[in-house]
Amino acid sequence: MAAPTPTPVTAPTPTATPAPKQPPAAADFWGRAAAEAGLRGTTIRGITESIPPSKYAASVLAKEFEQATGIKVELETTSWDQMYDKSIKDMEAGTGIYDFVYIEQDIIYAYLSRNFLTNLTALLKEKPKLAAPDFRIDAFTSFINYFKDPKTGDLYGVPMEAFIKCYVYRKDLFEDPKIKEAYQKQYGQPLTPPTTVPDQYRRVAEFFTKWGKDNKIELYGTTVQAASGHPASFYEFVETILPSFGVYNWGINMETWKASVANGGQLNGARAKEALTFWLDMLKYAPPEAPSSTWDEVAASSAAGRAAQGWIYGENVVWIATDSSRSKVVGKVGVGLPPTYPGVLEEARAGKGYIGYYDGGAFGIPRTAKNKEAALLWLQYIGQPSVQPKWAAAAGRVVHTATFDDPLVREMDAKTGGYFTLMKTYGNLFAGAPPFPFHAQAREIVAPFIYKAIAGELKPGDALDQAAAALDKELPRLGYGR
Repeated sequence: MAAPTPTPVTAPTPTATPAPKQPPAAADFWGRAAAEAGLRGTTIRGITESIPPSKYAASVLAKEFEQATGIKVELETTSWDQMYDKSIKDMEAGTGIYDFVYIEQDIIYAYLSRNFLTNLTALLKEKPKLAAPDFRIDAFTSFINYFKDPKTGDLYGVPMEAFIKCYVYRKDLFEDPKIKEAYQKQYGQPLTPPTTVPDQYRRVAEFFTKWGKDNKIELYGTTVQAASGHPASFYEFVETILPSFGVYNWGINMETWKASVANGGQLNGARAKEALTFWLDMLKYAPPEAPSSTWDEVAASSAAGRAAQGWIYGENVVWIATDSSRSKVVGKVGVGLPPTYPGVLEEARAGKGYIGYYDGGAFGIPRTAKNKEAALLWLQYIGQPSVQPKWAAAAGRVVHTATFDDPLVREMDAKTGGYFTLMKTYGNLFAGAPPFPFHAQAREIVAPFIYKAIAGELKPGDALDQAAAALDKELPRLGYGR
């Protein structure tokens, strides 16, 4: 049975919430540790993607950290592709430009395989006087496990964001009596947020697109993150659409390391082809900017009220639902689990699959960083309990288990239609990217075929046939399979 969409609750009147106080030992630690290690006056430089959690870290936490320690943090927030380009080039060349870097969950295995990162577990043991009393690994959610070496269990990154990519819909539209009556009349069933794909989701997308056209309003039936030529489209397909249809790990068989059905994979199987056909079909119900939309443009389209429903990263849900300076749908947002193919939700509950993407990232210290001790203090500072609630309320990210129950987060939960409740209750049904050291190589092999399908140059089935064949050919060259 499908999980119910969390029932939105009425938000209480906002009240000022004081910052959680640190225990005296923790509060005294930062300045003392920095002074004793001779780190006051040091400047550390980091790079990260320009996303809400990173912007909060740069504008709020970096200043607080400098005040506490005397260590200045220069955090460069840039585009996703520039972030990777600059950080990888620095670590490859060993130039030591960056003292800490953003590590997205899906790239950690590649970084570990290339020995890019400093072992934080070992560094903390080597520098016990720099170990903060309020920094505890067991305070984190299980998301922290993605940043541990699978072989040793040692930590290589401190999570700074974690969120799910969920289903988001316009409550005001779905609850409008006139709209509900029109939907009931057209389809003979009540209008509710869809829980299944492809048919139920398609009906709702079709209906709202026509409703917008008939009523001469800028409204479309769904978002689609289909930027042709940008990895964002590849990621929406393999991390959101494929698992919702019951195709996991990008369709790659992790025993044979093959993607094609002929060799034990699923990437060009019937279900995967149905998934790609469905997703591309949604383009006719999406805003005209969809074929050029990355995660940023999808969030902007949703905030502008141009889509009745869609798949949105949690880090954007909070500001879309609460920030009236950027969003036209404040107070109108509902959230739920991504609609899934029949049987997929049951597979996820049984631990045999997952329904969508559990995204996030960490800050780690490059092996060639020049200011490791100062960076170690910074990573522990952003990983302590006292900074988590305000960060979560501002940016929709949760990395500590206790954060879900903080009063400030509960208040924000009401304003977001139950997003934090959804994440806490059903987060175990989502998964991060599969543990592929060849993540980037596989993406670059498959993505061009997805781009061609978006552009109409290849039929969905042909695109996946060719993508699977290309992967089967390349993975042995990378040392996987035969």
